Order: sequence, then structure tokens, then C-alpha cells
Amino acid sequence: MMRLIEEIAGTQAEIRAIRRDIHAHPELKFEEFRTSELVAGKLQEWGIEVHRGLGVTGVVGVIRGTPAPGARNLSPRAIGLRADMDALPMTEFNRFAHASTIKGKMHACGHDGHTAMLLAAARHLAAHRDFDGTVVLIFQPGEEGGGGALAMMNDGLFTRFPVDAVFGMHNWPGYPAGNLGVREGPVMASSNVFRIRIRGKGAHAALPHHGVDPVPIACQMVQGFQTIVTRSLSPTDPAVISVTMIHAGEATNVIPDAAEIQGTVRTFTVEVLDHIEQRMHAIARHTAEAFGAEVEFEFLRGYPPTINHVREAEFVRRVMCSIVGEAQVGRFEPTMGSEDFSYFLQAKPGAYFYIGNGGGDHRSEGHGLGPCVLHNPCYDFNDDVIPLGATLWVSLVSKWFAETD
Repeated sequence: MMRLIEEIAGTQAEIRAIRRDIHAHPELKFEEFRTSELVAGKLQEWGIEVHRGLGVTGVVGVIRGTPAPGARNLSPRAIGLRADMDALPMTEFNRFAHASTIKGKMHACGHDGHTAMLLAAARHLAAHRDFDGTVVLIFQPGEEGGGGALAMMNDGLFTRFPVDAVFGMHNWPGYPAGNLGVREGPVMASSNVFRIRIRGKGAHAALPHHGVDPVPIACQMVQGFQTIVTRSLSPTDPAVISVTMIHAGEATNVIPDAAEIQGTVRTFTVEVLDHIEQRMHAIARHTAEAFGAEVEFEFLRGYPPTINHVREAEFVRRVMCSIVGEAQVGRFEPTMGSEDFSYFLQAKPGAYFYIGNGGGDHRSEGHGLGPCVLHNPCYDFNDDVIPLGATLWVSLVSKWFAETD
């Protein structure tokens, strides 16, 4: 049986209204001015110390516990809780009352719900403060490709607000509402992009021997890249090389001068990523040379792998079981998606975990015809899981300070 904190459950309607207001007014990475103003205003309203401007639009709330009546918290221990705030550059297809009011911008990943769940928890923690330590609430901008976690760290997040551990939560569509998931080790992959420019020699398409055609060279490279995963990596090392763009030519009767290949590489370890980059560079260079062309190879590293610390992941699992029962806590399978919470986990112990968003039945009349999955124009966060998410945050705090020293 689910053990929700009744006081939090009683605030669901108010927090739902906040979530839907954020959903209706989405803001892209590092443009979350309205959202951060709303978050800061609520935190101040609830008596929480607020700091602004980390990572441009980031907000940090600080709650110091008072473990005994009238006692002053002198414990140096601190825990960080993170929610992301930014939306995606896409047009929403839903037509319900809280659908996006801004064309081309949408909360299609549930960051509005993440913010709402942490706000609900913050309100409860500030009202009670029955823990021996300090809670650092991290409302982060720019997760969707902006590296907002790193931006906040570069602005002194963990220097100004030191924590012993940091935790993050993400909703997961298709995972039943009321279920929670966590695992130790890699949970999300690194995200990297490559651009390869092949310079050949243009010619009339009827006289191909007068030129150096970059198109078959590009095709050879793409085929060669696939052998990196299938033939030079261990089958137990997951990796993805996806060529997603090939651009060349402007006319059917002209062999172009150049072609460009772009795509993404995903891995769970830096060692595998290093190997893939080296092999891709070698294949591109030698293939171009074999055909008499020139090549420019660019490999841009993005978010590193998100790797949970064993102790903290096991701690989260125990807390989850105490709330929903062991049967509703899964060992969530890793995904090749990426997440900039990885930067936090490189700096501090912690864990990144999941809360089920359900199958989409929660969407009210007026939703789009597409599935309720992440980064889909018909997505919507499930407000019914807000009390569970907030209860989990509060329970993590109380048990963390009770169990650690």
C-alpha cells in the first residue's frame, strides 16, 4: 500500500495549478525568467532562503533543519535535490486548457512536473524542518542541450552550497503511475555529435571520371562506422553510432564538390567513447585518402554518461520500497538518452531515478492524437504522481539525515 504524506496529498490541487501554469508558459534553455520568478516567489512565500542567477536563470533554495524544538541546526551535513525547469523548441498538439500558449515552445519532457514535485516537497520541508542538516533545492535551467547543470557549477553551486550527496528524479511515460525505478551504475548515456566534411572534385554526372565523387565516399564511411560497434568493440559494451544526416549535391546531372555527414554517438563509458572517436577519425581519414578526396573530421563531446553511485542508489531503493512496497520498485533499465545531471554526479555522490508517468490515460479531453511519450507534441505530465514524487523527496531527506553521519 502506498504511504503518502497526507499533508502533501492535501496540497495537490494547489501544486497542480502551479504545474499547469508552468506548462502553459514554457521557456527554453536559459530563458526561464518567468518560471524562475514563479519558483523563487513560492519559495520566499514559504519562508525559504532563495538565491538567484546561478547558470543565468537557476534558483537555489536553502532549508536548514531544526531537529529539536528551539534548537539551531549546527550540522554541516547537506543534501541536494534537483529539478529541471526548461521546455523544448516544439509546437504542442494538445488543446486542453493548460496547453502551451507559445507556439514553438512546449513542456514535452515533464520539467514542469519535476519543478512542481520539488516545490511541493520544499513547502513541506520548510514547514517542519525536522531534520538535522541542510537541504539545498536546485531548480536548474538549460537541461535540454544547454548544460545548465555545468553552468550552475561554474557559477559556484557546490562551492557556495556544499552538499554531501545530490539526487535527481525524472518522470517516465509507459512506466505505471505509482511505480518507481532506480539502479546503480550507468543509467543514461553520453551524448556526442560528429560532423565530417568530404571535399572531392565536381564534374558532369555523365563524365564521372573527370571528378572525385564525394557521395560514394560518404557511403563507404557510413558502412565502415557500423563495423566499429559490431567488430571492434566487445559485445558487452553498449554503444550507438547513428548517422542522421548526409548532405550533398544540388542537381541530378552534377557530381558535387563536397558532402557532409552528421550524427550522434552514445556510450556508457568514456573509454568506449574514446575508442569510437579514434576509429571514426581513422576510417574517415583513410577512406577519403583511398578515393583521392580530402576530409575534415569534427567530434564534439556533449553530456557525459550519467552514472549512479552504488551506495546512494541503494539508499534511494530502500526509501522507495518504504513508500510503495518492493513490488512497485524496479531496477530501471539504462537508456541511450542523455542527461546533464551527469555533471552533478561527476562532482558529488548521488543517484538519478525515475517515477512512472503512466500510459497517457491521465490526459484530459483535448489532448493530441499522438502518444504520451517524452519529446512528443501530445505529451503531458501526470499530475496524479505529484504527491508521490514530493513524498519521495521528503522521505529521502529525513532518512538521509537519520542514516548518515
